Amino acid sequence: MRIIIKKGLDLPIGGTAERRLTDATHIADYAVKPTDFVGLQPRLQVAEGDSVEAGGVLFVDKNDERIRFTSPVTGRVKAIVRGEKRKLLAVVVEHTPPPLRGTSPNFGEELADAKEAMLRSGLWSLLRQRPFGTIPSPDSKPKAIVISCCDTAPLAPDCDFLLQGREEDFAKGLEALATLTDGPLHVCFRPEQKLAKQLTAQNSKLSTHTVVGPHPAGNVGTLIARLCPINKGEQVWTMNPQDIATLGHLMRTGEYRLERIVAVAGPSARNPHYYRTLAGACVESLVKEQVMNEDYPVLADDNLRETRVISGNVLSGETIAPDGFLGAYDSLLTILPEGDYYDFMGWLMPGLKKFSFSKTFLSGIVRPISLISPIGPICHINYNFDTNVHGSVRPLVFTGNFERVFPFDIYPLQLLKACIIGDIDLMEKLGIYEVEPEDFALCEFIDTSKTDIQPIVREALEKLRKEAI
Repeated sequence: MRIIIKKGLDLPIGGTAERRLTDATHIADYAVKPTDFVGLQPRLQVAEGDSVEAGGVLFVDKNDERIRFTSPVTGRVKAIVRGEKRKLLAVVVEHTPPPLRGTSPNFGEELADAKEAMLRSGLWSLLRQRPFGTIPSPDSKPKAIVISCCDTAPLAPDCDFLLQGREEDFAKGLEALATLTDGPLHVCFRPEQKLAKQLTAQNSKLSTHTVVGPHPAGNVGTLIARLCPINKGEQVWTMNPQDIATLGHLMRTGEYRLERIVAVAGPSARNPHYYRTLAGACVESLVKEQVMNEDYPVLADDNLRETRVISGNVLSGETIAPDGFLGAYDSLLTILPEGDYYDFMGWLMPGLKKFSFSKTFLSGIVRPISLISPIGPICHINYNFDTNVHGSVRPLVFTGNFERVFPFDIYPLQLLKACIIGDIDLMEKLGIYEVEPEDFALCEFIDTSKTDIQPIVREALEKLRKEAI
């Protein structure tokens, strides 16, 4: 099936990662963060100073202790980080020799039961369900599983490169996932991806699709809306491609190895490319290599502008400290300049070097004319984006812009207003079960009102989730 998405927007951000891989398995510290998992209530199973093996349990879900969260490496529990009211924020494990590839425990020979293998190893926690974006219950079954191998977010890593050399594990992981549902398993690719051609579907449930269109064409929410829309009471599951390869390796060999290829990219990255490490790695050494200055950890680029480090993409990622840890689901580290400055005369200036969706600046008019010819695009210009929002918070008004980048059969502004007032019935009628905060990320980016839309959607989904418990 060919999925064509017409509504959306590709942000021309400079600093795309080169297809070159550097080994970063020397990183010493790794963390598993309960805050990465929506709705999780963790129960700690270790104390500071305890020794743990790779695959050893760090904490479990209070609501279902079968759902484990395990250490990616063998080592010592270096720190248990807590926040307000002693909320558990992270469990940090310091890796100890031997080298990472020698620390992976073996769960036995080739495994047969995918659910049992995922629960024992902790890989079940890397599954996500729609609606709500939570970890699914092991007792439930989804109507379908949808896998996106065509991330279209700004500076997104190349899935073919992420899975290079792991194609067999990926195919085995898909076979294992197919046993978790009575419905179909949908896998979506870009037409040019070689991985789609290499993937052989031996399972009758597996169906592949090609996706064409701008971001958010590769978002799981967009694909679910086209392939298997969610009604109240239904579930659709998803999992990241690299985690599927990890599952396939576990099923094929019995070895637990939570390998993660990470793209380091962005306008402030001096040498953007890929690194091989493990999930939850401390990013300090990667950031130092990309943004080095005498005042580290106060980051600054060559123009002495401070920089921001984001685990994930610029639209929906999480800002972390220069010595922070990679998110549980992330394969991208974005580094870009801070926007802590004021423009002289603001929107009154021509703004030829600024990206403009609403045509506030001349670049919104001149750029399409200069780049498009009767035979198609001539070239592609990248802009050095920063974090400046170019204005303050204003009243939320109808502009019609949201509908231009929101490819769902939903009224985005009306749904957002229903979320703000907390009207559950209205939210359900307007399709709240089909969306996640990341689906509104482009709306937030182009919003002239400067509203923080994604937290509003998350708060509304949490209200619905708690009502359903």
